[in-house]
Amino acid sequence: MLDSFEKIPVKICPTPKDGAYWAAQEIAALIRQKQALGLPCVLGLATGSTPIGLYAELVKLHKQEGLSFKNVITFNLDEYYTIEREAFQSYWSFMHRHLFNHVDILPENINIPNGELPKENSKQYCKQYEEAIEKAGGIDLQILGIGNNGHIGFNEPGSSIFSTTRLVTLENSTRIANARDFQSISQVPRMAITMGISTILKAKKILLMAWGNKAAIVAQSVEGAVTEQIPASILQQHDDCTFVIDELAATDLTRFKSPWLTGSCEWTEQMIKRAVVNTSLKLNKPILSLTTNDYNESGLSDLIVEKGDSYEINLQVYYMLRDSITGWPGGKPNVTIPRHPERSSPYPKRCLIFSPHPDDDIISMGGTFMRLVEQGHEVHVAYQTSGNIAVTDEFVTRFMDFAVGFEDMFGIDNVKTQKILTEAKSYLSSKKLHQADSPEIRDIKGLIRRCEAKATCRYAGLGDGQYHFMNLPFYETGTIEKKPMGEEDIQLTMALLRELKPQQVYCAGDLADPHGTHKVCLDIIFESIKRIKAAGDEWLNDCWVWLYKGAWQEWEIDEIEMAIPMSPDQVVKKRFGIFIHQSQKDAVPFQGSDTREFWQRAEVRNAATANLYAQLGMTKYAAMEAFVRWRY
Repeated sequence: MLDSFEKIPVKICPTPKDGAYWAAQEIAALIRQKQALGLPCVLGLATGSTPIGLYAELVKLHKQEGLSFKNVITFNLDEYYTIEREAFQSYWSFMHRHLFNHVDILPENINIPNGELPKENSKQYCKQYEEAIEKAGGIDLQILGIGNNGHIGFNEPGSSIFSTTRLVTLENSTRIANARDFQSISQVPRMAITMGISTILKAKKILLMAWGNKAAIVAQSVEGAVTEQIPASILQQHDDCTFVIDELAATDLTRFKSPWLTGSCEWTEQMIKRAVVNTSLKLNKPILSLTTNDYNESGLSDLIVEKGDSYEINLQVYYMLRDSITGWPGGKPNVTIPRHPERSSPYPKRCLIFSPHPDDDIISMGGTFMRLVEQGHEVHVAYQTSGNIAVTDEFVTRFMDFAVGFEDMFGIDNVKTQKILTEAKSYLSSKKLHQADSPEIRDIKGLIRRCEAKATCRYAGLGDGQYHFMNLPFYETGTIEKKPMGEEDIQLTMALLRELKPQQVYCAGDLADPHGTHKVCLDIIFESIKRIKAAGDEWLNDCWVWLYKGAWQEWEIDEIEMAIPMSPDQVVKKRFGIFIHQSQKDAVPFQGSDTREFWQRAEVRNAATANLYAQLGMTKYAAMEAFVRWRY
């Protein structure tokens, strides 16, 4: 009964890597089956961050196990319009970069929509694309991703179930989400050529892959009603469609979010907390006001049978929430509080805040950061990456003008500096739309962010030697696509941890995006700590790791283990700290699907957390920052 609410088969894998491996094995088996029969294998392929791991696995199978692609014919789902084929952001470039350049597929068997053709020729071209699919015998297996609004390919909400390959206008939310591949949303094409929903449904087999932050739309697509407003839900009507997702993308499925509705449930302390919190919020009643009837009508009769009394359950969960709230993130000195989130001893602590970008510390946990300093702890901040790609060319020009003006004003004659600035200005003036920055421009952009980060640390009360710029190598590609974590990244992180020997570590627990900087940074920290533990470093026995979320989301209320309340004055102080990062204000590159500035996101999110606690019956605060402990 666990999957009784799911109308599409769902394959849940532990991690995106496991999911990519499983999907690659399915594709390889089909290719080999067709080869044995002397038939072509027609694949429909997708782009975006989701299938990158899949293509890496297919390349590995080709190189290590001899999987041949000579009988493979491919048809890509979509392409931006208009975009040059050779542009880094084009899907033609993407597919060759990640797959076609590394396998033995015949060039004439590769079909990718043309993003350069004249608009007046688009209808005839799209008709020919459909005919080419039919001539190849139809698509044997179609790979799909899914957008946060449920789009498949570029079939936005409202696309007809009968739609075929065509030129479409992209929703603004889709353009904002895809701005991660461009310097700004203004550079994201407004149109695209995409296979239609009807085209997709004609595929003999479909694998839709989704990781991490797609949990909400996965649940709606798999468990909700079929509607053109959620195009992926139409896949319920396909005879052989499977959703391949990781554990994070599965969290909103009923069997995980509300397992008590699918049959028997093991009532652990955490499960009781989740059930009661969800019921309280759903009914808009404080936890202590829930009745036995409320439990029964919410599908929690088994919990009442097992625990016996609704009021005792209410008290249990109320105390769990109450005890997670503290104004002492480093532990309260000289007292013994059994259920306090942090230890009282040692005090003061040496605290290390890992910040993936040069502003995540102040955006995500600025109130806690400053409170740790005010309460006498030795606080260090480690900026894991330079963050250079998130600085606009216009901002660089502004700082170069300042540097030149400064030298002129004070009569400084630095020939080397003048040469660097002249070359940088010349480069920017001739830079093409989608061209990557030169190493010199990246260095200037990194310096701008480093100066902002130093100023923020001084604002929070840190002195020299308490901020560390790691410049992890995985990040320094000059493009949005980063390298996987490497040995040098791990060694640099291990060295810093062993140098400081912290009793508290804070890091960004953003597990949602498997190809995002935050995820790679977190994996590096986890791997470093695991290696240090295996080496037997004794100081690690007294080190606790706390995870904060980034600028885009917050922990679920039932997951939070430490909540730091903030007064209105502290909220404003945090805001001013975020303002110091001027290069990230007003027009933020790569801001994702949220158009608000970072300070706005932070304040709304922190206020929402405080409001949820109040709704559950806790004290009403202006804002709260939330943390979950990682137990290694």
